[in-house]
Amino acid sequence: MNLLITGSVATDHLMSFPGRFADSLVVDQLDKIALSFLVEDLEVRRGGCAANIAFGLGSLGLRPLLVGAVGADFVDYRAWLERHNVDCSAIHVSETRHTARFVCTNDATMAQIASFYAGAMSEAREIELKPIVDRAGGVELVLVGPNDPEAMRRHTQECRDRGYRFVADPSQQLAFGDGEMIRDLVDGAEILFSNEYESALITQKTGWSADDVRERVGIWVVTLGAAGVRVERRGHEPIHVGSVPEVARVEPTGVGDAFRAGFLAALSWGLSLERAAQLGCLLAVHVVEQVGTQEYTLHQRTFVDRFAAAYGDDAAKEVAEHVRTSRP
Repeated sequence: MNLLITGSVATDHLMSFPGRFADSLVVDQLDKIALSFLVEDLEVRRGGCAANIAFGLGSLGLRPLLVGAVGADFVDYRAWLERHNVDCSAIHVSETRHTARFVCTNDATMAQIASFYAGAMSEAREIELKPIVDRAGGVELVLVGPNDPEAMRRHTQECRDRGYRFVADPSQQLAFGDGEMIRDLVDGAEILFSNEYESALITQKTGWSADDVRERVGIWVVTLGAAGVRVERRGHEPIHVGSVPEVARVEPTGVGDAFRAGFLAALSWGLSLERAAQLGCLLAVHVVEQVGTQEYTLHQRTFVDRFAAAYGDDAAKEVAEHVRTSRP
């Protein structure tokens, strides 16, 4: 299955605050907020939703095609992704802007305050998918991930116009987008990814009920944090999958991206939706146990053993037939 992953490519600047943000917030003074937090450390890591998903797919042995816009400073990052089996041939390089930056501070409860500088990402709206798909010899799924809003709308509409099956992953843009934009991004998707809060935003902003959303998408995948994931389809009972126990909870940035990579990898292998959700949960836990979204290394034997411990030997055998990690 050819997977085309569109969306943000960015550098993450990750900081940790030892206290709680909530202790510094005065509810009736939020209109005058002026806060700074003394952080304990700074980690600079590779990131961006599309790049994180592509990295996860590549780490499992697939070769996804990454589509996004970057700056001239992308040289080292490109080499990293290509070493991890990501096809970067369709990346657009800006002549004037830097690669996007994500600046995030987590407190002791894993609450986050973050800012995002779009930079070269704003040029993603200039990318047409058809020449890329033609060079690739066709495509099975196009993931439309968080990106320049106009790029997301253009990619989604092009998928509809050309008959490409697409995955809607509006994620962070749900807070920014209005109802019309969100309806444009969701309607007709083969798969819709969201977390529980984002699901509420989708229904609130679009004016659609949950049933209305299920009428408009093939599969609605809702991640539930520590409670796992729920997979919904119209006319079917929801599938609930529990999360994988963590060895240590270090940093949550990129967990959802890793889940999406695992889920799509399983579907590309022809596995069931339940196995896809399980594989997504297992890959996600590898991210939360590290600082950085692409710092994990998969070892096939321990990966499959951990899958078996979480979901059983029979489930692990199905996955083991397909997964190809960087280390045996």
